[in-house]
Amino acid sequence: MKNNKTSLAFVAASWIGLILGIGGYLIGLWRAEMQLNEKGYYLLIILYGLFSAVSIQKSVRDKLENIPVTDVYYGLCWASLIISISLLVIGLINADLLPSEKGFYAFGFILSLFGAICVQKNTRDLEDEKKKLNS
Repeated sequence: MKNNKTSLAFVAASWIGLILGIGGYLIGLWRAEMQLNEKGYYLLIILYGLFSAVSIQKSVRDKLENIPVTDVYYGLCWASLIISISLLVIGLINADLLPSEKGFYAFGFILSLFGAICVQKNTRDLEDEKKKLNS
């Protein structure tokens, strides 16, 4: 029988990725020499991106487990992720930042989204494991 238990190493790596991604992005944003409205723009983009990434992971998982998910919600999740990434790209292309700063924000953003998806997956897997043990 195959062991599908979530490993502690993967859980830790997911949390570390999420914390480093969000932390690095936010520290860079805090220290950036840009106007407050620009900082707000980038802050809202990462919050929007994190929410949409977690929503997609949940929706995909629900569909795999035959939990009803409406096509409208599923489509909105994907549209939200694409929009958040597009807004970041458009903002960075038009920003008066060094290329290294632009890359820093892009990689912090992507690492944060990946970390959020993995943490959501691990959380759900661990809950499923608890349910199996209790039944």
